[in-house]
Amino acid sequence: MSQQYSADSAPKSALVTVADRRDWWRDAVIYQVYPRSFADSNGDGMGDLEGVRSRLPYLRDLGVDAVWLSPFYASPQADAGYDVADYRAVDPMFGNLLDADALIRDAHELGLRIIVDLVPNHSSDQHEWFKRALAEGPGSPTRERYHFRAGQGENGELPPNDWESIFGGPAWTRVTEPDGTPGEWYLHLFAPEQPDFDWDHPAVGDEFRSVLRFWLDMGVDGFRIDVAHGLVKAEGLPDLGSHEQLKLLGNDVMPFFDQDGVHEIYRQWRLVLDEYSGDRIFVAEAWTPTIERTANYVRPDELHQAFNFQYLSTHWDAEELRACIDRTLDAMRPVGAPATWVLSNHDVTRHATRFANPAGLGTQIRLAGDRELGLRRARAATLLMLALPGSAYLYQGEELGLPDVVDLPDEVRQDPAYFRGAGQDGFRDGCRVPIPWDREGSSYGFGGGGSWLPQPAGWGELSVEAQTGVAGSTLELYRAALAARSEQADLGAGDRVEWLKAPEGVLAFRRGAFVCTANTGGEAATVRAYGRVLLASGEVTVTDDGEAKVPADVTVWWIAD
Repeated sequence: MSQQYSADSAPKSALVTVADRRDWWRDAVIYQVYPRSFADSNGDGMGDLEGVRSRLPYLRDLGVDAVWLSPFYASPQADAGYDVADYRAVDPMFGNLLDADALIRDAHELGLRIIVDLVPNHSSDQHEWFKRALAEGPGSPTRERYHFRAGQGENGELPPNDWESIFGGPAWTRVTEPDGTPGEWYLHLFAPEQPDFDWDHPAVGDEFRSVLRFWLDMGVDGFRIDVAHGLVKAEGLPDLGSHEQLKLLGNDVMPFFDQDGVHEIYRQWRLVLDEYSGDRIFVAEAWTPTIERTANYVRPDELHQAFNFQYLSTHWDAEELRACIDRTLDAMRPVGAPATWVLSNHDVTRHATRFANPAGLGTQIRLAGDRELGLRRARAATLLMLALPGSAYLYQGEELGLPDVVDLPDEVRQDPAYFRGAGQDGFRDGCRVPIPWDREGSSYGFGGGGSWLPQPAGWGELSVEAQTGVAGSTLELYRAALAARSEQADLGAGDRVEWLKAPEGVLAFRRGAFVCTANTGGEAATVRAYGRVLLASGEVTVTDDGEAKVPADVTVWWIAD
């Protein structure tokens, strides 16, 4: 007699939190909240901190260990808050410091930790330092806190070097001096509204150590460091000598990224963090050429975790995935840091849409692809990711199986890269559309006054309300997976997997009594039944002769009887 197992087969017993456990971050599941798109408490169409606070019980019940909040600081919002005008203030669109304090306190009462974004590579052009730098003119002390340089050419009409902005165009903008004449240029690796700090100036380091203490005193449990690889620039700001520089990113050490000098900054930061109790952490957003260079950021006296972008950009292919997993674990083991795994975030096309399209299209895609295929692969990829040793990151709404919204009208787009040529593709708005909570309503429960980006028709059928309690739904699959992960001693922390023999296109590995098999191939595969089916992303048939038929794009969790 054969038996069938489906996505809702796992037990739904009580979840175990990590709130009081040391080294919680080594196997934590961390949920990214993009505040403007999570929940709107006041009906203005924009998500806010009070909205996040109201939904904390949902995140607790989902089974995550910590919440990472994208920036909510005072900002002109030229780049969705990654242009900070005041690092110690909450932007009024999100609330105020009292709201931040209440959110942190409520999260802790629910057993959740709070990680906040920190943006140290650049400020807003509306930051008080930069406004003073412009007003005080060339040679002023405040200009030394940024990269101001005289231009090249007979009249200084050319940029100081050939660096290009990540958002497109030159990485330099010329200012008009207080007397009205064309003057110096300032560096901005991103939008012109985001001037880069010069970390060679001691005032910059002093300021950010003070900012760290401000938020640590507020009770936050850690910081996600934006552009952690970008703070230090090569001495003399040398020309790169190449056009289309974005194509070089991730392939080599650039004069403006991944310079060795960044590590001394983080050693100083670690000293600050270690003054505080509570096992608080740093997480690096560090785009580096290799996972081995990423490991440099998480040496014992520096940061705790670094995002694994190599894994995020790996195709749904057994051979490629195994190579990336092995290389990641091998790189992290010598420095004693946990591996991290992530499939989606606020800067890339959601993996339910990436996997719906042919491999090789990159991480920003404007094609819907095969929705059914994409969701099936996304569910399987999530179970594979959550079975790996280390810490996992989830992006809001992926637990609902949300696709990217690929057909947003051009006139509603707000990604600054979209409006600049030769930069990022500029389609990040598609993964930032506010998530649906209810089946109906003007914004499907996001808030009472619509949403800042339009939600597609049918969004309600993917909502939390529509999926809660529904056997086989993506939301219930995530809930079951996180519950099982917290209950199984062989899941979570660690630095090794034992690879098992498997058919072509199938990954199989053991961790103690636990086994994961993932079929990335295009056809069903017959694999050994490694015990009892703990959880599966799709229907699996187990026969009496100890074998199992696993459909294409399905992952199975097994536990020894």
